[in-house]
Amino acid sequence: MKTVQKAITDKLETLLVRTHDAEKGFSKAAENTSHLGLKAYFKTKSEQRKKFSDELMDEIKALDGDFDKEGSMQGSAHRTWMDLKSYFTNDDAEAMLEEAITGEKKSVEDYKDVIYDTAIPPSIKSILQTQLSKIENGLSTIKTLEDIH
Repeated sequence: MKTVQKAITDKLETLLVRTHDAEKGFSKAAENTSHLGLKAYFKTKSEQRKKFSDELMDEIKALDGDFDKEGSMQGSAHRTWMDLKSYFTNDDAEAMLEEAITGEKKSVEDYKDVIYDTAIPPSIKSILQTQLSKIENGLSTIKTLEDIH
């Protein structure tokens, strides 16, 4: 039977892998668009997710957890799909926006799943809520970019 600490660590590790996937995904999106504004936005989001990953790793370490920051197979497949979609579409900026919106919506769900777990300590919950708020703000921004594109 898992201890509460192990359960919390497992949830944070899952978020870490997904956050690392997002970091790589935004970096890949920046590579795959020629739209200068989107390229800058995606690079900024990638750097933000790197910071989130570092914060999550610190919390996992504090709980004596282990982590894999390589990302998931699903994330790798998603980035490959982004490459293919960019290659075969004429409007790569729109395709990258669509993929980013899909990924951000999934991130919001993932964070809420962990935040609403009553076993998560308030100090960790605070970090996750701050990160979630930034993700939600980014989702609003990216939807605005989609409207003006």
